Amino acid sequence: MLLRRLARPLLAVPFVHDGLSAALRPTEHTDAAREGADLVTRTLGVDPLDDTQVSLLVRAHGIATVAAGVLLAVGRAPRTAALTLAALTAPLAAVNQPFTSKGEVRKEKTTKFVRNVGAVGAAVIAGIDLEGRPGVSYRIGQKRAAAGRSIEHAAERTKLRADAAASSAKKSAKHAAKDVRHAAGSARKDAKHAAGSARKDVRRAVAEAKASAGKAAAKLS
Repeated sequence: MLLRRLARPLLAVPFVHDGLSAALRPTEHTDAAREGADLVTRTLGVDPLDDTQVSLLVRAHGIATVAAGVLLAVGRAPRTAALTLAALTAPLAAVNQPFTSKGEVRKEKTTKFVRNVGAVGAAVIAGIDLEGRPGVSYRIGQKRAAAGRSIEHAAERTKLRADAAASSAKKSAKHAAKDVRHAAGSARKDAKHAAGSARKDVRRAVAEAKASAGKAAAKLS
């Protein structure tokens, strides 16, 4: 944290310096700004800007750069301020590209171009600094992992409940089969007992009939 508080003002210094230079002395930057403005107006098919408009554009760009640099230096919305500085400096790198120039102009533009590109890179790094906090991709990965674990746990719980239900159904089926066997055995015993009683009753009736017949025959004789 301490290093960040020291590094941010140091990073903001060249941006604030260049922004103040453009805001206070716009005429020193109008030539490069004119190239960029003419390129944009030709692309859009509109009338080119006059010198006053280009000067106002340079001044506004400088003021915006100073404001973003100050915010970065004092640590107010540092990531937003750094990315704003990167966006404001990228056009400067474009207009200062040395590839279409020659001689001393090429050397001068090369120096500015390299400085602008380095400033854009530094501002982007400051803009994506999360100060030790997890980034969006990490948080998304964690949420996906948690969701996957929740799904796995839900599947395990569902499997356990299904296994318990199957085991309960199996036990119920065993109990039902046992009850059926017990009922069948009881029915067989009852039927056997009833058959035995019926045979006894028949033998008793036959014996009584024989006894009655013997008595009747004795009376007749």
